[in-house]
Amino acid sequence: MTGTAEPRASVPVATGVRLRARVPYPLVLVLLGALVTAAATAGIAAGSVRVPPDQVWGILLHRLHPALAEPFWSPVRETIVMDVRLPRVLLCGVVGAGLSVCGMALQALVRNPLADPMLLGVSSGATVGAVLVVVFHVAWFGVFSLPLAAFGGALLALVLVYLLARSGGRMTTVRLVLAGVATAEVLSAVAGYLVITSDDPRAADAALRWMLGGLAGTTWTVLWIPAAAVLAGTAVLLGLSRPLNLLLAGEEAAAALGLDVHRFRAALFVLVALMIGTIVAVSGSIGFVGLIMPHAVRLMTGADHRRALPAAALLGAAFLILTDLAARTLISPEEIPVGILTALVGGPFFLYLMRRKAAR
Repeated sequence: MTGTAEPRASVPVATGVRLRARVPYPLVLVLLGALVTAAATAGIAAGSVRVPPDQVWGILLHRLHPALAEPFWSPVRETIVMDVRLPRVLLCGVVGAGLSVCGMALQALVRNPLADPMLLGVSSGATVGAVLVVVFHVAWFGVFSLPLAAFGGALLALVLVYLLARSGGRMTTVRLVLAGVATAEVLSAVAGYLVITSDDPRAADAALRWMLGGLAGTTWTVLWIPAAAVLAGTAVLLGLSRPLNLLLAGEEAAAALGLDVHRFRAALFVLVALMIGTIVAVSGSIGFVGLIMPHAVRLMTGADHRRALPAAALLGAAFLILTDLAARTLISPEEIPVGILTALVGGPFFLYLMRRKAAR
């Protein structure tokens, strides 16, 4: 990955957005940071037992250092905030950020604005791996069995879709979407078959949670592995911002500027599959977050990945926290799987992108 000049602001990209930022970048980060903070506060405060926002921050500050806030709340509320809602809100932020940066990376890797972990079958592959572990009680690698199985399924699905889309010549948008949708449908059918034929009702119920997407029952123990995977993966993608920018100009141009396109793409596919597999292992299949957030971010920051990736992580975190809040409260005390709500939002957005691309 040697380099001459990076792509200039005038280089058009596949999404029709130029590399130059349209809004002052520091302002974008400040606004998105405030949005994440407000969404997290609302997510912790809302529930069957409502906790006022001032108490939420008081509890958090008191846990950081007792001198920062005097306790004026009941121990029950402190337990609800620290042990029930805070881990779930943090996991929502991690999952939303991870799906967003993975979606942005995939759109650059395949040079297609419609790329998304779910549409390309990656989430379905990870779900099949997770369901296999749950239904057959596989524990070869201890607590890492489920994340490893989800990673393997995600990687195999991504490789399969890529090979199908590349067969017979150049990879086109239609071929990529068709290969991804077909692969996702087949893998979803496999996961459904495994659930239906399971002899263990508890295992079937647990597997169904992964298929629909949900974050209920999150604990501090569940949080650390996906948080580490998303933080490390995002840091690696930030370090690879320049070659990702080069890919936006086309494979030939990137190769002419010294990028080994095939090797770089293969390495990034493994990285994305690892992140998606780890995310799906704890949250299930949550679609369209990786499709919507990159497009929204590019309107604010431009397509330069050095600017767009951090903004996408923040916006994705805020979006999924708010979506999970809606899932918990719309039909309370029942809970809607969060994957259903993201599909209701993302489906029309996907159709809009298809129409805009066809018109162009």
